[in-house]
Amino acid sequence: MFSYLSRWYQARFSDPQALTLLFILLGIALTIYFAGGLLMPLLVALVLAFLLEWPVAQMARVGISRTAAASLVLILFIGLMILLSFGLIPSIWRQGAALLTDLPTMLDKGIILLQEQAQQYPQFISTDQLDTMVSELKKLLDTQHLLDIAKQLLGYSASLLVLMVYAILVPLLVFFFLKDKDELIRGSKRFFPSNRDLARKVWFEMNQQIFNYIRGKVIEIVIVGVVSYVFFALMDLRYAALLGVLTGLSVLIPYVGATLVTLPIALVAFFQWGVSPEFGYLMLGYGIIQALDGNLLVPLLFSDAVDLHPVIIIAAVLVFGGLWGVWGVFFAIPLASLVKAVLNAWPNAEADAAKAALEAQAE
Repeated sequence: MFSYLSRWYQARFSDPQALTLLFILLGIALTIYFAGGLLMPLLVALVLAFLLEWPVAQMARVGISRTAAASLVLILFIGLMILLSFGLIPSIWRQGAALLTDLPTMLDKGIILLQEQAQQYPQFISTDQLDTMVSELKKLLDTQHLLDIAKQLLGYSASLLVLMVYAILVPLLVFFFLKDKDELIRGSKRFFPSNRDLARKVWFEMNQQIFNYIRGKVIEIVIVGVVSYVFFALMDLRYAALLGVLTGLSVLIPYVGATLVTLPIALVAFFQWGVSPEFGYLMLGYGIIQALDGNLLVPLLFSDAVDLHPVIIIAAVLVFGGLWGVWGVFFAIPLASLVKAVLNAWPNAEADAAKAALEAQAE
């Protein structure tokens, strides 16, 4: 057993470049895990700079200086964010507040419906059991409501301060990342070992895949969200903007997100129309949107970026989401692709020796 482990270790960790790659990955992972909260503005700025690098590079190729290109791209990006903030967010906020106001009425209708079903089918659930469940649910909702108000009152000033810090620091960091990209890369190389050819190989393989994935995911969010909102608005569904945004954001969680967001859409439609043709048309149209997203839009956007089994994708969402929250969910597929690229590029002395022997025999 010990000799087997020794051979396995020698085959996979005897190459210094493999150890270099391992230490680099461990260092980055530990830094994000233990200091991710402190470094969050820096990480957000890195992600945004990565996304905005392509238009800056295209402008630099036609003779525009990186300083001017970075300034122009950043101004356009900030302008777009301001338009979204003042145009979309207030509408979503109002609809969210209206949904919270209507929630007690919707719950009362649901309770009445359940009580009618309990009377018709007492073999599944008795009236006493239903009354107990309803009582506990109301207590939970009341307690949670009070806790949410307390958290908002206590954390309002801190959240406002954090938002102000992000609003100032992140654009500045993005600008300098874009403007001084080459200088920053050259300066950071001295912190890494010299024998990093394997790490460079993995990075070159992942760089374009990560960019394609993030760009495709942003495009998918916009398309699915806009199409869903237009469809909900045409159907005159309540809270159309809020539910459209939730549908767009649901694509961040592969396979699971669409299932989770279906529940509020179905509940809102049911309490608005009941069991009616409108309810059926809405759910049919929503199902068509999800089918087109999964079978047409996703293959077009991610054909070159994602080559992973669905089980691996779901496992990556669970693992990285548990480690790093929302950012872990968003980057679950790129991180899983990174793990796959590392495993594919990892040197194996035994396999290399066998391959060399076969090539020698063939000659």
